[in-house]
Amino acid sequence: MSEMDRRGFVKAGLAVLAGTALGNGITLFQARAEDGQDKAKTRWGLVIDANKCGEKCSECVNACRTENNVPLFGDPRYDGHWIRKATITPENVEGGKSTSLPLLCNHCEHPPCKHVCPTAATFVRHDGIVLIDKHRCIGCRYCMVACPYKARTFVFKNSEAWPNPDVPKRSKGVVEKCTFCAHRLDKGQTPACVEACTKSGEGAMIFGNLNDPQSEIHRYIKENAPHGLREDFGLKPKVLYKGV
Repeated sequence: MSEMDRRGFVKAGLAVLAGTALGNGITLFQARAEDGQDKAKTRWGLVIDANKCGEKCSECVNACRTENNVPLFGDPRYDGHWIRKATITPENVEGGKSTSLPLLCNHCEHPPCKHVCPTAATFVRHDGIVLIDKHRCIGCRYCMVACPYKARTFVFKNSEAWPNPDVPKRSKGVVEKCTFCAHRLDKGQTPACVEACTKSGEGAMIFGNLNDPQSEIHRYIKENAPHGLREDFGLKPKVLYKGV
């Protein structure tokens, strides 16, 4: 099927799918993303301590690229970023201290990217991870506009190199982002960025089950009260920061 035929097929079916009620006013799209959310025992989250994150350290960024086959072409028009280091300086604060910290998908409880997606390509997994179904994505990029964290990137160019076979290949013309390394989590491993941060000695990242009172991340949040970026949006991000 050509790209034009594919887009035409999707557009033609949207009106039918969007109005297919499954009961109690829930549509097919909504059920796919929300089914089982309240019953999940696991809800993954990440805390980043900006005080421990070295300004010149980029181990998390490098590990993410290697693990998820995120290529660098040397051209900002084509380079994708699932996680990036940024320097943040408080506005309107005289003498405000600049902070270097990683930015990535916040895997929000109420992700605006999901709500604007016309094909339900963006969905929330049972454990709270926000993912993209590349077979449904038509590259409209509404989700990129809706994301307040600028965490999504568009695939303008393919890379022939694909060193990690554990991550499915993707085609150009779709949107991608951090997945919390869901393929690693399903095997009992931690995300690549967290593992790299620990090995580097920085120890700025704490990852775990937010719903488990005995987990390290749950105890850390209770004792240190980290917060999400732009919590005033009401999105309830699962990536929290300390020292920002």
